[in-house]
Amino acid sequence: QVQLVESGGGLVQAGGSLRLSCTPSGRASGTLVMGWFRQAPGKEREFEAATSRSGSSTDYADSVKGRFTISRDNVKNTVYLQMNSLKPEDTADYYCAARSGSPYLSRNPIAYDYWGQGTQVTVSS
Repeated sequence: QVQLVESGGGLVQAGGSLRLSCTPSGRASGTLVMGWFRQAPGKEREFEAATSRSGSSTDYADSVKGRFTISRDNVKNTVYLQMNSLKPEDTADYYCAARSGSPYLSRNPIAYDYWGQGTQVTVSS
């Protein structure tokens, strides 16, 4: 069983930055495709970014491309989401997700096997 622990959310002004972290326990992060999703109140959970097991491949939603960067440090067993130039519409609960059964990136939340508890990000205007 894999448990994902997220940290780094908070309140920030528009234009500011935050870095989210996700640490899987129970399995080395280097064996997992990792993704970040977000869910705003009243909306469906949506894909933001994903990284391959090695970190050599990444994928981003168009809404965050150029502003968010996903990275991983498999020695520290941690995945990061660096969020820059934040906008009020980025306000949501952010979830870390892990995919164990395939090496391929996916934008579909159904493809992910494990989820973190979520961390709240609020961007004020």
